[in-house]
Amino acid sequence: MKINLLVQFLALIDELRGREETTAEFERLLTLCGFEYYWLTQAPKPVESLSGLLLAGRWPEGWPETYLRKRYMQIDPTVRYLGHAQAGFRWRDTLSVFRSSPHRKRMERMMVDARQNGLEDGYIFPVHGRRGLVGSLSLGGKPVDLEGVELGLFESIARRLYWKLIHVADPEAAARLSAVVDVELTRREMEALSLLAEGMTSPDIGRVLGISSHTVDWYMNGLQEKLGARNRHHAVAIAFRLGLVS
Repeated sequence: MKINLLVQFLALIDELRGREETTAEFERLLTLCGFEYYWLTQAPKPVESLSGLLLAGRWPEGWPETYLRKRYMQIDPTVRYLGHAQAGFRWRDTLSVFRSSPHRKRMERMMVDARQNGLEDGYIFPVHGRRGLVGSLSLGGKPVDLEGVELGLFESIARRLYWKLIHVADPEAAARLSAVVDVELTRREMEALSLLAEGMTSPDIGRVLGISSHTVDWYMNGLQEKLGARNRHHAVAIAFRLGLVS
């Protein structure tokens, strides 16, 4: 791997003009580093089309159609792991995390399909903002082994590239994603929220905190109101998006 090339791109990125020049230079860098494909997206969501989330990309012909037709996004181990990752990780390492998942067989089939389409292995680098996970950069193709320093440099590139391109594509979204989170929760509300995110019920949370389930429900109602959530599941989803729980 060419560490100097990665450092040079980081120094150059602010000087590049517009989306076309930025993506062209980035694609040249990836070719020199041995990667054939990439996609830079906003945070994954369960949508029918990925086009609204895409900031830039290059992938094997027909792969997005196959991915959507077989509904792989619902079980994609790399996407599922991305929600918890704080640093870049390798695609192939995610299967071991979900070895007991009821969707394990479909995950394996997805990986086989990806390899048959030229995506033999790769990496994903999460991009975080003040509101938690906001996007990611995926690199793939033939297997490429990255060392620790190289992983760190690509993480920096992922962040810089994401914020540069989203400011070009959607300035309003960029401002919203980088805005300060204005949600003030009490210590008890934070404790209850963290336990709720672990899958606990009101009685479970009450036993852990030493309070009644009715009191837990009181806190939950306050949480939902402050977060603007429709229900508890929605409150947890918002909390993850805002980075209040991880």
